[in-house]
Amino acid sequence: MSAEQLQGFFESLTGQIITVTVIILLFGGILISGKKRKTDIKALVLSAIFVALYLVLNQIMIFRMPQGGSITAFSMLTITACAYLLGTRRAVMAGMCAGLVGLIFNPYVIHPIQLLLDYPLAVGALGLAGLAGSKKYSLQIGYLLGVLFRYLCALLSGIIFFGEYAPEGFNAFTWSIYYNISYIGPEAIITLIILFLPPIPNTFRRLRAQIN
Repeated sequence: MSAEQLQGFFESLTGQIITVTVIILLFGGILISGKKRKTDIKALVLSAIFVALYLVLNQIMIFRMPQGGSITAFSMLTITACAYLLGTRRAVMAGMCAGLVGLIFNPYVIHPIQLLLDYPLAVGALGLAGLAGSKKYSLQIGYLLGVLFRYLCALLSGIIFFGEYAPEGFNAFTWSIYYNISYIGPEAIITLIILFLPPIPNTFRRLRAQIN
């Protein structure tokens, strides 16, 4: 299937129905707690809120890059916060839902692997922030982990599929490193500064205690 056919498919009603079905299945996975497969409505509602926040904040662009990607109003924090409060599994699925919703509204597909890297995996990777656990500074360390995995997805996509856009003096690898860190890096630094302000982690710790 050519890039044009793939793009057309995900712009079509059939493609959108399939994407919505996958989103519903992912939310179903969030609903199941894993503890004797009981349902957890609270986790589902919170995850849906984080997905909605991601989608809203991702549209507030402080700076937009010419070939895709942008510095947003702390959109990456929403999924990493989900990981801090609800755990890695649920946050990864919530992030994948957010990425797939983005695919519905703004699809740009040239290859199936590029689709995965740029949409569900890229945003879902932020949920790996939960690997930081619950120790001191886990909120900040988790955010760094999530952003790092998000960056790796963008890096791979850039190397494999967008190397042709590399300007003179760059190859696909070096251009992808530079290009993707130029918008992911500034947002990550600004967010980390805010996360180290004492009221912020204190608030998140109280929220997690209430949820658990």
